[in-house]
Amino acid sequence: MTWTAPEIDRRHEPYVADERTMLEGWLDHHRDTLVHKCARLTAEQLRTRSVEPSGLTLLGLVRHMADVERWWFRHHAAALELPDLYDYSADPDADHNDIADADPAEAFATLRTEIEAGREAVADLPLEHTFVHRRGDTRNEISLRWVYVHMIEEYARHNGHADLIRERIDGVTGA
Repeated sequence: MTWTAPEIDRRHEPYVADERTMLEGWLDHHRDTLVHKCARLTAEQLRTRSVEPSGLTLLGLVRHMADVERWWFRHHAAALELPDLYDYSADPDADHNDIADADPAEAFATLRTEIEAGREAVADLPLEHTFVHRRGDTRNEISLRWVYVHMIEEYARHNGHADLIRERIDGVTGA
């Protein structure tokens, strides 16, 4: 039997809510949208590249977002020491590129696990919670609020990529 990506009953963002509920609602909507873009596709289709020379694939996006969830919510905001999900020693884009033998079921399970683990890790932190993020020689103080906004932006950008890849695969377009 051929594996196919799962269906999802997408949640919609709240129209009236407190700030945290609104941020989490929009983030959940975009998380669901990425999974929705992958629904009913085979492993081979999930590995289909967008367009040469890009190596961007839906499976790579799912793997990347699992890693981004882990990176911002658990590693940075909650200050947990965690190993990398993928081997970046030879390729800084291994989450996207090392997909030939990647198991799609495992990738979707990892995404779900990272979303729930991240949600749990920051549940008791206020949006004003800050941490220092180092990038090269630069040190920035970043708030959990920033992480939520950044994650919404990250998913929204990659969901645009997913729209185009899905249309290339089978012509499916739309929300």
